[in-house]
Amino acid sequence: MAGAPSGGASASRAPPPGSAALRPHAAAREKKNWLIHLLYVQQEFKECADVIEEQLRESNGMCEYAIYVKALIRRQEGRVQESLQLFQAATCINPRNVHALKQVGRSLYLLGRHSAAIEVYDECQKLSPDDWETWHNKGLCHMHLRHYETCVDCFTKANAIQRHDVTFMQLGKVYAVQEDYKSAIDVYTDALEFSPEHAELLTTLGILYLRERENLKAFEYLGNALTHDPKNAKTILAAGSIIQDHSDMDVALVKYRVAAVQAPNSAQLWNNIGMCFFGKTKYVAAIACLKRALYLDPFEWIISYNLGLVHLSTGQYASAFHFFSSSINLKPDWPSSYMYLAITLSRLEDFANACSAYEKAVDMDTDHTFHLNFAITLLNNGDTVEARKQFEAFESVFSQLDEEQKGADPEVNEQRQLLQRLLSAVA
Repeated sequence: MAGAPSGGASASRAPPPGSAALRPHAAAREKKNWLIHLLYVQQEFKECADVIEEQLRESNGMCEYAIYVKALIRRQEGRVQESLQLFQAATCINPRNVHALKQVGRSLYLLGRHSAAIEVYDECQKLSPDDWETWHNKGLCHMHLRHYETCVDCFTKANAIQRHDVTFMQLGKVYAVQEDYKSAIDVYTDALEFSPEHAELLTTLGILYLRERENLKAFEYLGNALTHDPKNAKTILAAGSIIQDHSDMDVALVKYRVAAVQAPNSAQLWNNIGMCFFGKTKYVAAIACLKRALYLDPFEWIISYNLGLVHLSTGQYASAFHFFSSSINLKPDWPSSYMYLAITLSRLEDFANACSAYEKAVDMDTDHTFHLNFAITLLNNGDTVEARKQFEAFESVFSQLDEEQKGADPEVNEQRQLLQRLLSAVA
């Protein structure tokens, strides 16, 4: 299966100069196309630009190929608007040049003008209806416009013409954005039939299975990915998180040490390392790693959430309050944040706001730990009647769990028995 750059197909490849017989005046205009092409593919851009300017002077600016390659060079230099104007000039000389039209669309895409790019790709399809690259890039534009149904149709048609890893990756990404993980898994599985050793496909599939809580399959695909690319930081991070979830912190840290060499500025990596140290009760190291993660990505809610957990565990309640509040501001739909904020507020002796936070958590999700902690806080503040109501709600939810879930956290059972005795004593 042919590969292509992830941002778009053939973004910087110059087509070879035309080989058709030329009229004498045309031959003079095109005589150095071979040299322009050679210098461009050898990435001798300065020398190439000099030859292009010479050719344009000799042809009075009418050499289509020279303009086209000059536009490619300008885009590689980051001068996208200038490259767009040059590609448009090339299409004025030869309106039926599909290569130049596609590059006009590509430049519009890079400038964020996705609707205009789609119109250009529509023109390309009139000239060449079975070009996979046009369908693929048109799909990218629709994806940015969130026209997901049309986007899926474009990528599917591109793959029907010619299968490419990059198209499979983008199609799976569209499904994943819509949280249709089953369809995304099907797409990546189909892609692996043609590229069984593609490390990025294997990694992405492993992460999707991880989201679906199928850890065994996830670990299998991530292991295969590491076989083909043992230093891929993204793969190591995903595999390490599975190991970490099984409480094998030392093995996870060994994995993360390898990833840190490849991606030293990954906020997610430092977040995971910090939580490994937290699991080992090395709180100073945990806070140091998590604060580094927060520095690298201050808008990632889970880092603030984890910092809140560590500070709550170490009795630094004011700091815990700050980080839980920050986490809630970034992700207000995560109910556990409200529960831990409530616990923090109760430790800060702000009973009224603690109750408000518990009520918010309970309204958002049915979780037995929310009711249990709420009951404990109410009892500690002398509200026996409400504490009993919350304990009954806890018992109702807890009784519906299976035996494995009931025994997952021994502390829950300890607090349950203690609370039961205390409520019985004050009956």
